[in-house]
Amino acid sequence: MKPIRKAVLPVAGLGTRFLPATKAVPKEMLTVVDRPVVQHVVDEAREAGIEHFIFVTGRGKGVIEDHFDIAYELDRTLQERGKQAAYEELKRDLPQAGQTSFTRQQAPLGLGHAVWCAREIVGDEPFAVILPDMLSRGSMTQMLAAYERHGGNIIAVEEVAPDQTHQYGIVSVGEEYGDTFQITGMVEKPPKGTAPSNFIISGRYILQPEVFAILEKGEKGAGGEIQLTDAMKRLADTQSFYGMRYRGKTYDTGSKLGFLVANLAYALERDDLRDDLKREIAELMRGA
Repeated sequence: MKPIRKAVLPVAGLGTRFLPATKAVPKEMLTVVDRPVVQHVVDEAREAGIEHFIFVTGRGKGVIEDHFDIAYELDRTLQERGKQAAYEELKRDLPQAGQTSFTRQQAPLGLGHAVWCAREIVGDEPFAVILPDMLSRGSMTQMLAAYERHGGNIIAVEEVAPDQTHQYGIVSVGEEYGDTFQITGMVEKPPKGTAPSNFIISGRYILQPEVFAILEKGEKGAGGEIQLTDAMKRLADTQSFYGMRYRGKTYDTGSKLGFLVANLAYALERDDLRDDLKREIAELMRGA
């Protein structure tokens, strides 16, 4: 099996659910505590061993590229003012030269189209797709372990209540292998009461490069967009797909509630914030 070295991050979305905050600031650059959402996602993937990050951007997203570049003036100012700790942290966060690539999705034609835009950079090797709205610490490490075990294509899944399945892409469960199982079918947002399981597709994928030939046909699905789920269903006719039960909690920072909860959860893990934040929350609750 070829190793998973590259990850595609679709970051071209407009972030309309967060207007007016996202009118001038990309939604991926909104912060969870003191780090942009996209930085948290890159941190997770780097820890898992991903070497090359391919950002599929759109108009107005140049600040994401700037974030993953050297800021000479800032670096010099931090050093001159003796703020060595902050300077060293910025250096640690910076990918090495050649580890990031940026390509443009020129029209909002769906997640499948965004992934297809990365085809020339990915080349003929398996790759990861990471939705930057979804914070799932440790998920890529678990995904790569599942890939080492099974090969093929891997989808991270999580369980939700049966009355919520109509909001998500759902997989059908085949033969079980502990924390993984064979996927026998996929459906995007099934009508209430018709879902084949309560396992949702949770924003992390490992895919074989043959998916690009399917996406290239530009077949439109739900919402008139080129859907990644539809392409995966076609690919499943000839290749194996496995579900990986994510052991952890995903925070959907693409929703206002999920974004707020992520900030609280990450802050409560910080020694420098935990106690003061708990006091502030208790005070707010007394006045609620």
